[in-house]
Amino acid sequence: MRIVTRVLVVDDSGFFRRRIVEMLEADARIQVVGTAVNGREAVDQVASLKPDVVTMDIEMPVMDGITAVRHIMASHPTPILMFSSLTLEGAAATLDALDAGAVDFLPKKFDEIAADRDQARMLLRRRIHAVARRKPALTRAGVINAAAKPVTTVVTNGPLLSRAKRAHFDVVAIASSTGGPVALTQVLTRLPANFRPPVVVVQHMPASFTPAFAQRLDQQCAVRVKEAADGDQLRSGHVYIAPGGRQMTFSQQAGKLVIQIEDGRPDIHYKPCADISFSSIAAVCGAKVLGLVLTGMGADGREGARALKGQGATIWSQDEASSVIYGMPMAVAEAGLSDLVMPLRDIGPSLVQTAGG
Repeated sequence: MRIVTRVLVVDDSGFFRRRIVEMLEADARIQVVGTAVNGREAVDQVASLKPDVVTMDIEMPVMDGITAVRHIMASHPTPILMFSSLTLEGAAATLDALDAGAVDFLPKKFDEIAADRDQARMLLRRRIHAVARRKPALTRAGVINAAAKPVTTVVTNGPLLSRAKRAHFDVVAIASSTGGPVALTQVLTRLPANFRPPVVVVQHMPASFTPAFAQRLDQQCAVRVKEAADGDQLRSGHVYIAPGGRQMTFSQQAGKLVIQIEDGRPDIHYKPCADISFSSIAAVCGAKVLGLVLTGMGADGREGARALKGQGATIWSQDEASSVIYGMPMAVAEAGLSDLVMPLRDIGPSLVQTAGG
């Protein structure tokens, strides 16, 4: 029996609504069950139509998309895919929408992410199918609560790390994609200002988004957070976000771990790419790395985690129940590379207790 994903399309532009409907309905596994021209209509139609996924514009009359996301997540939690402009203002608004409970976003101008119309259609449909698999939990705050379900910590490879016993790591390296901004916020806000190992983060995100994301995290966290820059020396109590559209690698210079930012090869799909960053830091730091793979589509991070494990490093991954998309962490766990699989709610405290505060 074919499973059909039911979609509600929300946008105040009739042209854009028609365009999205046409792109989606070309897939026999997708049915557009309704359209809405503002956030208030969207809230009402989610209640009556109960779609599997909502595509949501941000700027609309009567009720904007961010407010609509909050209302939907508070009353009828549904996976929501935002459409965003790739501007500084668009980045801030999209991050607000993700904080409100949206699970992912795509640029509204498809030519910014796809070479042609067919590729754009394929990307949109694939994203719709992916987010439809995730049923968000109802919370009082109206935000997806990854810790809503009781989860049992699972050891997939090797002994369970004692959370009472500290280990020495030179760096914590984190990879994430879909669902990552919210997951990273939950992890990094648990770190104290004196958290000893510097933290490097590869989050799949457009170039215009990473400065706003780093700035937002810096305001929320006790540790300092910045977008990584070429020549940055890694320091305790600091988090470095790989810039969107580029690659982040590492070198040792005068006994210091130094970040290198480069354009990288044009044939690499992900920019930034966790495999590249993880492999680079494995070559420089060896066993003294704690690698962490969080929620995200695809398998980026698996080969980088393999390179880290080859040097004796430690790998953790997020569990399925708390992941928005169990792609990247699943790839690492199923490859037998995870020393520990754990729910999102436990990762921040475990980092503090294991890596040192």
